[in-house]
Amino acid sequence: MQPADRQPSGDLGKLPLLLAGPTAVGKSEVALLLAERLDGEIVSVDSMQVYRGLDIGTAKPSVAEQSRVRHHLIDVVGLAEPFDAARFVELATESVRDIQSRGKLPILCGGTGLYFKAFLEGLGEAPPTDPALRAELEAKPVADLLRELAERDPATFERIDRQNPRRIVRAMEVIRLTGRPFSAQRATWTPSVSPAIQPLPRFLALARRSEDLRLRVDARVDQMFEKGLVAEIEYLLRHGFAENRTAMQAIGYRQVVEHLRGERSLIETIALIKQRTRQFTKRQMTWFRRQLPVQWLEVGESESAEMIVNRIQSAMTASPAR
Repeated sequence: MQPADRQPSGDLGKLPLLLAGPTAVGKSEVALLLAERLDGEIVSVDSMQVYRGLDIGTAKPSVAEQSRVRHHLIDVVGLAEPFDAARFVELATESVRDIQSRGKLPILCGGTGLYFKAFLEGLGEAPPTDPALRAELEAKPVADLLRELAERDPATFERIDRQNPRRIVRAMEVIRLTGRPFSAQRATWTPSVSPAIQPLPRFLALARRSEDLRLRVDARVDQMFEKGLVAEIEYLLRHGFAENRTAMQAIGYRQVVEHLRGERSLIETIALIKQRTRQFTKRQMTWFRRQLPVQWLEVGESESAEMIVNRIQSAMTASPAR
């Protein structure tokens, strides 16, 4: 798949603004205020907010927030439907063109680094899913898959998220289909945005001190349970959620399902979700730093979303997109 098309450079107001960052860094609130000030609309770059029903655990924008600013790529597929980076690129490109056609600013906001990279650079040459092979791999114990991965692709084995069976299965699927290491095929991506894609979009990423982010993660998890995360997942399980292997891997959802199966107490589950989320934010930061051409914006503990937006607007005015 080719990278997303770009608009001519004559109207910087229409050039997409990309806003990334780890979970709980505060990017959604910043994007909302930016969209209101700059006459923009938000395109969600989140691999789980696309699913209808996954609301509390994905921190999906509320009805009130979506009434303030139009959002795209929220609730676009049901739990039984597949969704991947290729589908994201297709829908995000359509959304960006639609937003620009109405003279508004597209703001792509989220934490799924792979989706940002696919939107900017294309998807590489990895083969499509083979349903029979995928079913065979999913039936195997994760430990067996990891042993095979270590033997056939040590580089991927060292860096893969071993708490995410979906990614492990995909890596092994690609290796078996192609006979080549998964890491070698991922490396075919260029290290930065192709110079043929002009003008380059403005790409900002928010960051916070580790202790500040830790406290925000913990508060966010507590808030999700206060809003009714357990009840949301009980409802989803009655409507086919367990059949969606991708959505079942979402942090928070997977652990609550295990709690409902009697594997651990609620208190232990909450603590585990906080731990898993903190680990995930570190992996997100590593991905953004190594894989994406972002401009980092360090956010202070006492800075409000409005103050952050003021800084972003000042930076945009002083240094327009290239």
